[in-house]
Amino acid sequence: MAAVARDTGIRRNNGFRRHGATALRLVAVAALYYAGAWIGLLQELVRDQVTPLWPPTGIALACLLTLGPTAWPGIALGAVAVNAPIGPSPLAVLAIVVGNTLAPICSYLLLRRVDFRPALDRLRDALALVFLGALAGMLISATVGTAALIVSGALPVDGFWTAWSVWWTGDAMGVLVITPLLLVLHRLLHRARPPHGVSPYRLLEAAALLLGTAAVTLVATRTEVSLLFLVFPFLIWAALRFQLAGAAPCSLIVSVLAIAATAEGTGPFSHHSLPARMVTLQAFNGTTALTALLLSAIITERNATRRQIEHVCAQLAEAVFRLAPDEPRPPEDDRKSTDRR
Repeated sequence: MAAVARDTGIRRNNGFRRHGATALRLVAVAALYYAGAWIGLLQELVRDQVTPLWPPTGIALACLLTLGPTAWPGIALGAVAVNAPIGPSPLAVLAIVVGNTLAPICSYLLLRRVDFRPALDRLRDALALVFLGALAGMLISATVGTAALIVSGALPVDGFWTAWSVWWTGDAMGVLVITPLLLVLHRLLHRARPPHGVSPYRLLEAAALLLGTAAVTLVATRTEVSLLFLVFPFLIWAALRFQLAGAAPCSLIVSVLAIAATAEGTGPFSHHSLPARMVTLQAFNGTTALTALLLSAIITERNATRRQIEHVCAQLAEAVFRLAPDEPRPPEDDRKSTDRR
């Protein structure tokens, strides 16, 4: 009886630990979602609620890709905490929360359907994240959320498409900019061993890349003359030299600074109406994110292919060396005659 009671107690303690770890994980997901939403709302453009970059969608999708579908309650909890204080009515808040929860879940299911790899080391993975994770999945949150605002009377009917376009592109940009960065951080944090043997010049180059990207973007977004094209050499530099680990933070820097300039109405985004500014901004942000993401995936895939070819060539060379016959030796009689001579 004592042994049975001890086994029961051990199982109960293990269950408490498992459920406690799950609860802490969900609370962490909700906290990350809320923090990302608070940062995104600093640059709202429509009704203090719709922004051109919505980080929580990228956070939610990254959590689903790394923790699995069981992370969805944390996403829903974070969405409630964000929308409850700013929602026009309880029913509208409920609809927005449902849309914000279903959108990343659908994106996750679509990505799983095409055998998506979070390492983003193949071009097909980058394309899947763009078209399935960002553009297709975020249609749900934009449509449900904007419809809820219209039905509740928070937005006029004629403002549907403006709000919808900002909502959809903001959610999509959250996936394109935030999700790759979080996947890179997750991979670095969960390495079996930290990277070693990194040259100081390599670290100096990375610092110069980040500072240069920020400086050029500040100049390009604060000048009346359109100089936005100057950021692309830095994105190409990041993708070629550091792949996703360099392209993701550089893309984030460019997007954040461009959004800040748009909200302030400065640089190439000044003297335009809200729809015109949004079209210019999201076209620019989408182009920079696509350039960084797709080019880094292409370079990563090329490097992996080269390593595989080198490995196969080394294996073939070793096999040929082992199968090659030993050098023939002269017969015994020939050796003796040679010695006599």
